[in-house]
Amino acid sequence: MRKKRRRSRAAAQPDAAPAVEVPLEPEGDPYAAFEGRDWGFAFLPDAQAEVVNEKALHRMVKQWRHGRATKTLWQAFSDAYFAVFTVVLLGAMITNAIIGSQRAAASCTTADCDTGRSLIPWGVLFAVVALSAAVARLFGPVLASAAEGGWVMSAPIGRVRLLRPRLYAVVVAAALVGIVLAGIVAALAGEPLHAVVAWAVATGLAASAVVAFAASEQSRERTWVLRLLGGVATLLALLALAGMVAISAGWIGVGTFATPDVLVLGLAAVAVVVGVVSFVLARLRLDHIPRARLISGGSLVSGMQGAMFGLDFGLARDILVEREAAARGHVKPVRGSGVGARALVARDLQRLVRFPRPLVGVFGSALVPYALDAVGLGIVAPLGAALALVAALIPTLGALRVLSRTGGLARMFPLSTRQIRQATVTVPALLAVLWAFLVTPSMTGILGGVVREPFPAFLTALGTAAAGLLGAVRWQTAKPVDFATPMVATSSGAVPPSLMFNLARGFDMVALVTAPILLGVDPIWSLAMATLVAGFLIGGANSAEMAAEAEEQKKQLEAEKARSAGTRTTIPNRRRPTDK
Repeated sequence: MRKKRRRSRAAAQPDAAPAVEVPLEPEGDPYAAFEGRDWGFAFLPDAQAEVVNEKALHRMVKQWRHGRATKTLWQAFSDAYFAVFTVVLLGAMITNAIIGSQRAAASCTTADCDTGRSLIPWGVLFAVVALSAAVARLFGPVLASAAEGGWVMSAPIGRVRLLRPRLYAVVVAAALVGIVLAGIVAALAGEPLHAVVAWAVATGLAASAVVAFAASEQSRERTWVLRLLGGVATLLALLALAGMVAISAGWIGVGTFATPDVLVLGLAAVAVVVGVVSFVLARLRLDHIPRARLISGGSLVSGMQGAMFGLDFGLARDILVEREAAARGHVKPVRGSGVGARALVARDLQRLVRFPRPLVGVFGSALVPYALDAVGLGIVAPLGAALALVAALIPTLGALRVLSRTGGLARMFPLSTRQIRQATVTVPALLAVLWAFLVTPSMTGILGGVVREPFPAFLTALGTAAAGLLGAVRWQTAKPVDFATPMVATSSGAVPPSLMFNLARGFDMVALVTAPILLGVDPIWSLAMATLVAGFLIGGANSAEMAAEAEEQKKQLEAEKARSAGTRTTIPNRRRPTDK
């Protein structure tokens, strides 16, 4: 039956199309059959490329930017008023501090004190050079936005007209920043007017020379020279500050020594020669800077601007850390050790051993109270030293920030929030205790600061270290800005409350813990305040976790009530097997 049905179906179907015989390929050229066939397209004739005027393109870009202003003239005047008011206010504060330091410098009559103060401008000079090298290597220094890199820099035109103003701008900005910083510090150190001018000019020219040299190296895509320059400058700055402390304390006797103005002006002349040569080379090689290098710095600036819009300095640092990790590439993985909370502590130790750069910041910040005592600002030395310690301990709290910002990752650990925070703070706390031992001599007033007995001085140093540690913990564990909360009306528009508090993040803990020390109260109250603050920041759960636990307990209670209610209602309705 099946064979008959199949035959009937085949008979009912229409005749199939005849099979097409595929000719065999000839033994010769396989494309001989397509010779002379018209494929329907033709090549374009050779035409001369249109000449683009870089000047006209630059004017068009400038008109596009300036022709779409979003501020009115009154808003511009208002912003200028606030800017001038801020500059005047800060200038008055700095002038008052300079006058006070000049009066304190008059009491510095010993030769060691004078020699120690003369080393402060050297430390500032090397520090500004190191900072200029690091910033220039990080951002470019010549850069372009992603839009410019995609539309303008990729066109077959010269980049000199577009990049030349940016080269001028970064070189001049570096010189101005160096002049201002060096002038203020030299004046605070009690230097005479001619020495202040000489140091300011030399430091500004050195900063501009470093930036110009970085621009010349940008076209060759070499960064190891800037890394070496920054490392050497950082080491010299630390040596200068350490020498200042040792000489001022009388540990090293060198007699009277003052840096002559001729030597400072000679440094300025060397900076001028290096800067001019580097600037000329950078100007001649602007066309050779790779477009990817230009866009890389522009994208970093855009990310930093987005972070600064929300005043989220932690996000800005995360962007820099991610960029540095991407530039480093990969590292050799290391197996961890320990179980539970000890595993997190061991990981922090391994991370510190394989990347010991944060230790330089911790030990360098220990020189801050000595420097403040040397310039006559010993009364505010605990506050300044605690803020410096905050900046130094932030890189050591990377695990705390990751586990605080990533709740899903923290819930994977069989530990509570309190245990996780205590484990991730252990290594920075040990560094803070070591820092307290290093700064204890400065709290005794060996450089002319506030005189204290050894034990109260150690308690003061310990309270200052606790303030720095808690400030760093507060800085790392703070939540990002929540724009979904009710806004506060200001002259600049609607602003979320958390955005305004971000500026005081970390500083609030430092001010709260160091307040008893600054008011002249027994430092034991500072330690008591630090213990209370640590109970909230490290020992306790945050509000989000407490709300989540309360919600979970509420769900469990409702489920238990439903289970008990279901048991009471279903048991009386059950019928025994014998009942009918």
